[in-house]
Amino acid sequence: MVPGGMQPQCPPTANPLYPSAATSYNSLMPLIDDIRAYRPFNEQEEVDREIILRQLESDPDVFDRSSLAHVTCSIWTVDPTAAKTLMVHHNVYSSWSWIGGHADGERDLIRVALRELEEETGVADARLVASCGPGGIFSLEVLTVDGHEKRHRYVSPHLHLNVTYLAVASSDESLRAKPDENDGVRWMTLDEALASSTEPWIRDRIYRKLVDKLSTVDVGRDGEPAPSPPGKLATVDIQRSRTR
Repeated sequence: MVPGGMQPQCPPTANPLYPSAATSYNSLMPLIDDIRAYRPFNEQEEVDREIILRQLESDPDVFDRSSLAHVTCSIWTVDPTAAKTLMVHHNVYSSWSWIGGHADGERDLIRVALRELEEETGVADARLVASCGPGGIFSLEVLTVDGHEKRHRYVSPHLHLNVTYLAVASSDESLRAKPDENDGVRWMTLDEALASSTEPWIRDRIYRKLVDKLSTVDVGRDGEPAPSPPGKLATVDIQRSRTR
């Protein structure tokens, strides 16, 4: 006891399960900095980048599905020649689609993207093309999601604040579907991928953009990083998708 019978006041102990707002914001700073430094490929990315930044800086629940606009990530996966891309036949959209998923509280979106790739397709030995943009960002987009049924529950319309990464994988690696997410996994030529999508907006605005952006990146051949010729970006800082 201190003089006067008053109990001394101790500083509050931080609860790791409930980080302070400052701590939470600081954990976002690398992603925010990468998105700010990212050079938009077109007007869509320029407009959507500002929306994503605004939500990251203002919504403490932006990494959780409870937020109307929440963070997701995708991984556009190509073979070493960049002539084929890996697509899944998505249960919700009933269309051949790219691979990706929700952050669900995870701040490391590269880890999330590589994990989703392995879970949805069985590809466990992909490498990230980290030099295609700050923090390895290949593309940015705000995606609208209509209301739908998932696992026998209704999901209301919402927005995905999506960060896309580029990965390279061997087309010889064994593939498998993830029945609760998709009912098919296939390597397709880039033209086949565009033709197989039954979602006009995302096909014309997003998949077409990703195909066009491949011409600005050298993904390397035979699973090895390629030298960087003038005007192209080399593959560096390879990160493996081993999650087990």
